[in-house]
Amino acid sequence: MAAARAERLVNLVIALLSTRQFLTADQIRETVAGYPRDGSDDAYYRMLERDKAELRDLGIPLETGRASWHSATEGYRIRRDAYELPDVQLDQDEAAAVAVAAQLWQSPELHAATQAALLKLRAGGVPVIEGVPVTMVPQRARTSEQAVRVLLEAIDSGTAVRFAHRRSAGEDFREREVEPWGIGTWRGRWYLVGLDRHKQAVRTFRLSRIAGEVSVIGKRGMVRKPDDVDIHELIARAVASRPVAQLPATVWVASGKVHELRRIASAAVPHVLDGAEGDLLEVESSSWEWLARAVAGHGPDAVAIEPPELVNAVIAVLEGALRAAGGDR
Repeated sequence: MAAARAERLVNLVIALLSTRQFLTADQIRETVAGYPRDGSDDAYYRMLERDKAELRDLGIPLETGRASWHSATEGYRIRRDAYELPDVQLDQDEAAAVAVAAQLWQSPELHAATQAALLKLRAGGVPVIEGVPVTMVPQRARTSEQAVRVLLEAIDSGTAVRFAHRRSAGEDFREREVEPWGIGTWRGRWYLVGLDRHKQAVRTFRLSRIAGEVSVIGKRGMVRKPDDVDIHELIARAVASRPVAQLPATVWVASGKVHELRRIASAAVPHVLDGAEGDLLEVESSSWEWLARAVAGHGPDAVAIEPPELVNAVIAVLEGALRAAGGDR
């Protein structure tokens, strides 16, 4: 059920982003895959109301207005300028914007449903904007995808969860037992809010820092989100209050290559490393994790020089890639 709902929400976001006019409830029912065509009107309207509330809880700027100048019928849309993320550094570890259940959206089944919905909108005379980016849920790896799916199911069923999580790249993973209340985004990253059973306090967990699988524990119906809790507000408050320090580092890059790091460098000095011509870059980053992945991703064309924390982080990334490929150290 959670996967089907995620697909329906993605389809709804695509439809509402793909037009400048307000779409009525009837247009949504006819064009968006996932909504029943033959069920009762009351059941459909209740489903749509729940979906609209969930999009707003996720921080998606859903607008309501008149569907046309000559009609008083209410419609809905998502303004792209209010929805799109500000300029950020993009990388594999901290992708700024990827659709909820992005892997499902890219599958042939859901892609076909999406295209069919847009075709119906065009046929109905609704102007459709081409090339709309879908940015509901960030994705880093299979871990995040599995976590989203299991957490949605746990929230729906009122069940606690267990997972390994670390607060930052330099810390060890610790096992957490959480009563999940909801999930949402902040500047393109996906977070879980819930009650940490060990600490007996409300905590916010970044999904990209979950290792391994998320397990469901305990009986169904034992977890309930307090009525006065605003998930998006808690995420914003928790994340915005964390200071972001800029960490200085020195990285060698080959001549004419690794433009990703050259663009953010504050200084570049020519330097020959092991017979290869290149430059020593002075760069700053708010995350060793991001910078280590950026360096490791360029293979022999980028080498971390200092500090030791960055060098060790790059080694850890490369060793992890080797293990994933089934190789030996």
